[in-house]
Amino acid sequence: MEGEKAAAAAKRAKAETIGRYVAMFVMPVLMVGMMIWGYLFSMHNPTPHNMPVVVAGAGASSLSQAIESSEPDAVEATTAENAEEARWQVTDREVAAAVVVEGETATLYTATSAGASQATTITQLVTPSLIEAGLSIKSEDLAPLPDSDPAGLGAMFMATALVMAGYLPLSITLSNAPTLMRFRRFVPLLAGWAALVAGLTWLVTGPILGVVSSDDGWAVFGIAALGVFAIGAVQLFLTRIMGPMAVLAAMFLLMVLGMPASNLSISIYTAPPFYVFLHSFLPTPAIGEAMRSVLYFGGNGAWPHLLVLIIGAVAGLALTLLIDALKRRKNPTPGLVMVNMPSLHGGPRPKTRFWRYASLIFFPFAMVALMLSCMLGAMQSPTPRDMPVAVVGASTQQAQQAVDGMNERLGDMFDLRVVESSNEAREQVEDREIVGAFVLPSRENPQATVITNQSAGSSAEQTVTRVFTQVAQAQQLEVVNDDVAPLPERDSMGSVTLYVAMGWIMAGFMIIVVGANAAPASRPLRKLLPIVAVYSVAMSALIWLIAVPFTGSVDGHFWQLLGTGVVVTFCVAMFATVLERLMGLLAIIPVVGVLMFLGVPSSNGALSIYMEPELFRGLHEWLPMPAAVEAAHSILYFGSDTLGTSLLCVMAWGAASLVLVAIIDKFKPVRTTSPVIMVPAHGSETVHFRELAEKAEREAAEAAAAEVPDGAASRPEGGSGSGDKELVNA
Repeated sequence: MEGEKAAAAAKRAKAETIGRYVAMFVMPVLMVGMMIWGYLFSMHNPTPHNMPVVVAGAGASSLSQAIESSEPDAVEATTAENAEEARWQVTDREVAAAVVVEGETATLYTATSAGASQATTITQLVTPSLIEAGLSIKSEDLAPLPDSDPAGLGAMFMATALVMAGYLPLSITLSNAPTLMRFRRFVPLLAGWAALVAGLTWLVTGPILGVVSSDDGWAVFGIAALGVFAIGAVQLFLTRIMGPMAVLAAMFLLMVLGMPASNLSISIYTAPPFYVFLHSFLPTPAIGEAMRSVLYFGGNGAWPHLLVLIIGAVAGLALTLLIDALKRRKNPTPGLVMVNMPSLHGGPRPKTRFWRYASLIFFPFAMVALMLSCMLGAMQSPTPRDMPVAVVGASTQQAQQAVDGMNERLGDMFDLRVVESSNEAREQVEDREIVGAFVLPSRENPQATVITNQSAGSSAEQTVTRVFTQVAQAQQLEVVNDDVAPLPERDSMGSVTLYVAMGWIMAGFMIIVVGANAAPASRPLRKLLPIVAVYSVAMSALIWLIAVPFTGSVDGHFWQLLGTGVVVTFCVAMFATVLERLMGLLAIIPVVGVLMFLGVPSSNGALSIYMEPELFRGLHEWLPMPAAVEAAHSILYFGSDTLGTSLLCVMAWGAASLVLVAIIDKFKPVRTTSPVIMVPAHGSETVHFRELAEKAEREAAEAAAAEVPDGAASRPEGGSGSGDKELVNA
């Protein structure tokens, strides 16, 4: 009998171990895989479809037919009774543009605040038809972006931060303090948390960054609080039916589907068509569009999006009450529930409620603060500063005179430098030593030439082309554009390299964060290194599969991308291990802060580093994210010319981190088990189980001392051995 019990116990222990290691791999694969697939699928090649345009004035019916027939899949043209109605539809965001014909002139009305890329796209689509109709064209922006938010990124980053604040705390609370998930406790806590995050959002975006004006402060506060509360309410319901796995559902609905459908990063009319349907009811679009209505349109059009959030909050709470009632009917007296994550900082579980709950608040609060301050602060006002551009003239004297004249007009926007020949300037642009070149007319070439490199950075290419084309036109010079490396159609925005690099980076730190809690036995370095090595190969191959055959955003380059992905993923995992050893789960804050919140703005992938604050230009040379993005750039578009330099940067981080992990492990024993802590499912904050807890701790310590030699690295720290259960106060 005893032998059978022992065999059964051993079988259960083996199954549990296997399950923990499977979870260690499966969770990062699902999180990273669906995130990168979602972004690459929807945003690697935005293509306009059924973009609404309204036409008013003389010949409106025939002109609308001509516009739609010229781009039958891209444009959907209708007519309005008069110019006022057409303009109203633009400001109400019912259409992307309006064309009003008066005599021989057509005025094209757009609203940049409804989406800068949307205004540019619709202008490019409609203009040829107007020219063909023999009309002279005037353009008018009915809702220009404010000077405080010239890129229109305020609504997008606020929506992203608020979405994160809505779902992130619940998965942690469920694992660390499940008694707080009781409906009567959770709802007032959620309301307080929503108000706290709303206050933080206003503080950072208002007084600190100046994106939100004082007149809009209360409206932004209200939208933020409602958005966080609504997402939290729905997420509460999801945790009731999915448990800890609800975080995957949240990421899928709010980020993977929600961000492309938000109409914030790209126009909803350039995403795959089914995102237009998702835009009408997902919370991410609702928060973003409500913020956009307040920030740029005086609140016009906010109500339908607020209604989505209100309905979501009511539905989430009602469904949670229903689930709770059904569970009580099935089990009127639930006993104990397990605490899957006893401590967020990696040490013993805090004895007092204050420190336990303070860490629960600090973790998501810090993540939201970093998102708003770093990401929005870096990219809210993209302005070229010392952007290196070569100037070529018929002689160096002519070029220098042109430089002196342009410096007076352009200020410190560009670092203009004289280059002797157009061939030399072109080579420097190809080698990414400079972002562009301006070649003055000569006897051999009577036209001015603007040389750019789109594949090195589309935002820099657009800036150089626009500014120096205007400079040439001001001198009544004809201009030709010479793009030495245009982006392929499959990556028309130049964002593929950023998303591929993000996949490598996220894969690296996710395996450490998930593994430390799901399978703590994997934490010793001798076990961790082979696990991470195998995982790095698997994840790098998965990201290649997503980028190439699944989404078609990349063509080939298997071995270069696979090898680079393995190096980046492994080295980032080592960096994350250092901080996880020191801080436990709270290591996510500095890890994500360094790798993502500082890394993305300094990567030259989302925005040219010459258009961001000086800090991020300096970080570009040192952080893993910029190195990963530049490695992907080099592989995909420049024959791997600078791949070695980028890999050296990443490997330096990995090597230094590996040494630090070894040193830390010498002085701090590695925790290889997690105490199994049970708390009363509906108990109050009492000390009913204190004596049992203290007894369990003493017995666990005695057992560990008897079984594990002193100083062994695998001794559990601050917890019971595998299989022990502690009954502690909630």
